[in-house]
Amino acid sequence: MKVLLAWSGITATVTLVTSMLSTPPSATTTPPAVTMRAGTALHAPLRVSKAPLRYGARGMAIAALDSTVQRYCGSCHNPTMRRGNLNLRGYRIDGASDSMATTEKIIRKLRAEMMPPPGSRRPKGDTLTALAETLEQIMDAEPVNPGTRVFQRLNRAEYERAVRDLLNLQIDAGNWLPLDTKSANFDNISDVQSLSPMLLEGYLNAASAVSRMALGDRKAASSQITYKTSPFASQHPWDHVEGTPYGTRGGMVVLHTFPADGMYQLRVNVGGGVGRPTEDVDVSIDGERVALLHYDRGVNRNSESADLPLGADYLLTEPIAIKGGQRRVSIAFARKAEGPYEDLIKPHEWSRASGATGAPGTTEPAYLMDVLITGPSKITGISDTPARRAVFTCAPREAAAQKACAESILTRVATRAYRRPLTPTDRAALLKFYEQGARVGGMEGFEDGVRLGLQAILASPHFIFRFEREPSAAKAGSDYKIDDLELATRLSFFLWSTIPDERLLTLAQQKRLSQPAVFQAEVKRMMRDPKAEALATRFAGQWLRLSDLEKVQPDAFLFPDFDQQLGNAMVKETELFFEDLVRKDKSVVTLFTSDSTFVNERLARHYGIPDVTGTHFRKVAYADDQRRGVLGHGSVLVQTSLGNRTSPVLRGKWVMEVLLGAPPPPPPPNVPDLEQTAGAKEGKPLTTRERMEVHRENPTCKSCHNFIDPIGLALDNFDVTGKLRYRENGALLDTRGNLYDGTPLVTPTDLTTALLKRPVPLMRNFTENLMAYALGRRVEDYDMPTVRAIVRTAEKQDYRMSAFVMGVVTSKAFQTKRADVVSADASH
Repeated sequence: MKVLLAWSGITATVTLVTSMLSTPPSATTTPPAVTMRAGTALHAPLRVSKAPLRYGARGMAIAALDSTVQRYCGSCHNPTMRRGNLNLRGYRIDGASDSMATTEKIIRKLRAEMMPPPGSRRPKGDTLTALAETLEQIMDAEPVNPGTRVFQRLNRAEYERAVRDLLNLQIDAGNWLPLDTKSANFDNISDVQSLSPMLLEGYLNAASAVSRMALGDRKAASSQITYKTSPFASQHPWDHVEGTPYGTRGGMVVLHTFPADGMYQLRVNVGGGVGRPTEDVDVSIDGERVALLHYDRGVNRNSESADLPLGADYLLTEPIAIKGGQRRVSIAFARKAEGPYEDLIKPHEWSRASGATGAPGTTEPAYLMDVLITGPSKITGISDTPARRAVFTCAPREAAAQKACAESILTRVATRAYRRPLTPTDRAALLKFYEQGARVGGMEGFEDGVRLGLQAILASPHFIFRFEREPSAAKAGSDYKIDDLELATRLSFFLWSTIPDERLLTLAQQKRLSQPAVFQAEVKRMMRDPKAEALATRFAGQWLRLSDLEKVQPDAFLFPDFDQQLGNAMVKETELFFEDLVRKDKSVVTLFTSDSTFVNERLARHYGIPDVTGTHFRKVAYADDQRRGVLGHGSVLVQTSLGNRTSPVLRGKWVMEVLLGAPPPPPPPNVPDLEQTAGAKEGKPLTTRERMEVHRENPTCKSCHNFIDPIGLALDNFDVTGKLRYRENGALLDTRGNLYDGTPLVTPTDLTTALLKRPVPLMRNFTENLMAYALGRRVEDYDMPTVRAIVRTAEKQDYRMSAFVMGVVTSKAFQTKRADVVSADASH
């Protein structure tokens, strides 16, 4: 497949096959396999021969296990009923490896103890455990298939982080690149990273804009950029926005790139002010006040202007001289009073969405709606910036030395951007771009040439795409090891979501990275590095689906205390919690059992945790035993709610799908939604549980709800916003239920205890997600032996985070690939 990248009048034809790359693979050995515990029936390898098996794990006869499958599973999973789209009629244990997909489904359900379903007959003793162990041993005795994948490309987050590390520049890739498609929960899965003309144009536009942002633009035309506040963000009189000057309240902070030194003007649009009609608005840049605007409600109203919000008051600064580069711009209201604030109608915590604006009897402070930054005019030059210092390691004024300096700069930047040493062809191509931009001569020409070369680097397929070359000698279907440079890239994007640093690249160029001792030392170093926060914000954030919190806006009239700052704090809590787990190499079990968390004052007050003040986050113990681990985090509880009520179904489904890796089947067609169930009986409002019991009277619904509802009800003591509660609609909550295995559940602690009685599915599901994120491809059935081996090794290390990471990065799936089988018509 060919993709045409048009850039600055030059068309580069990129053939997306591995033969395009010039870096030869290194001849290194396959990494050692993950060791497996031996000495017990559960972990001892089962020798599989061509002769039929007679006995499986725990001494169980294979014939007896076959009979168990047909007797207890075949009644539902047969050609007629096909429950779960599964037919086990004729399934045989000694042929398990020939039915890989079916076998892995059986193992997953047995390990989660979900089959046979509640109310069905179950065999006595440890028969089901022996069945699961036998199937696992048969599957794990098969040769490991490392799999393969097509090339990956930089997604939004990776592009932002790569630019940050290359150019010391913070950008929002969403300004140019469309949303990333997710697969298997993650946005870095190669099989859905399609290449459209719009996407390629986005990368080209980003390269042009970012190169100018980094080096400045003396020829920048005046432009206008608007920054808006969310209606769900609180601008309460006592709410200080982090980054604004102390003594202010509300407002916003933005990172704005000023293209050059010159004159700029800011227009501030303000609304509200009922009962408090006058305000002073502070405008600061990098913490220094540049303007103080006086707001008088209704004086500067401009409802006739099409580019102003209807009914807004606008404030306009005088032209301000601002130096080029990225500057932190803050706009906030000066706080004019201290002490208690009372309002007879609105609560203390409020946002623009939390009540009727301007309602009689309310005191509504003014709020910032948006800010428009216009400029530059009267450009005077380009000031020194961190991004310019990152690029211009030399800047000679002599024409004879400028080309050599430019070659040095572009070679250094491109080596890191391409994640490999440059070839002579690479250098020659970049110098052509430099020479094209440097035609005007002088320092201006020198800088223009470097900028054009930088733009070419950022638009290059070697930067945007993560190619891995298949050795020419590799036979179709055979396994080969990726070279050290490709291994460095895989490792860096897994742990840091960005390009390798110089140390990692140097080790790879020296072909030392693949040495086991060096490799493990680098993994440990990278996990201690601050950039490993990507495992929290990127991996954990997507695995736990933290972005879904934005999709739920609790009803502002029922939950007026919930605002965007509180929602952001909940996400930050979970990210810091997971980052602490990685940094301190804790057991992954603490995800479920931890009695402490990370909060600021706002979140601590919401949780009822005393003695926490200030906006910064710190680790604290929970106030009681109601919250434990991530199941007590607001980020999970809010995303699994609806705007006006809790949803035990969504919460139960989240636990089954995200934590256990065993999602319930989708609801059958034509089943009425819970919302269609009557909300009251004889004039009395029904609780969510009572409405669910009415809904479950439908036999079609009951089979699945027997799994889902008890899990969700155990979390129903938390309301839509994650706050602890004991009543709903005036009635005491009834959260009693039985887990699908019969374990009684009442509280979140009961649920956590019951889940940890079966750590195997929890740890395997965690490993599957970590492995998919690391590999950039879906975890397939043939990967499950590797997953089980990683979990067995991690169990011996108390399930510490480093054991899972090391298990993934030393696996054959991470360090090797299987050569593609090329079809006869591939050349066409």
